[in-house]
Amino acid sequence: MHLTTLVKRKAVIKKLQQAAKSRGLTFEVTELTRHSAVKVGSTSRTLGRHSEVDEVTAAKFFDQFADELGGKGWWR
Repeated sequence: MHLTTLVKRKAVIKKLQQAAKSRGLTFEVTELTRHSAVKVGSTSRTLGRHSEVDEVTAAKFFDQFADELGGKGWWR
């Protein structure tokens, strides 16, 4: 059995918001039925509305914003 580290969903969104602000990009969260739509600059993606997100999923979610936020691994 693999033990994965969980990250709070709010922390994932806050990290994106801070990165967008530091780069002068727009940031927007829209609550959908079972997901949240997160838009940074012109890139929009969805994140499941669970209270915690597994670390691998959070990393993949962050990497989807790499073009807007400074390249792959910007969040490390």
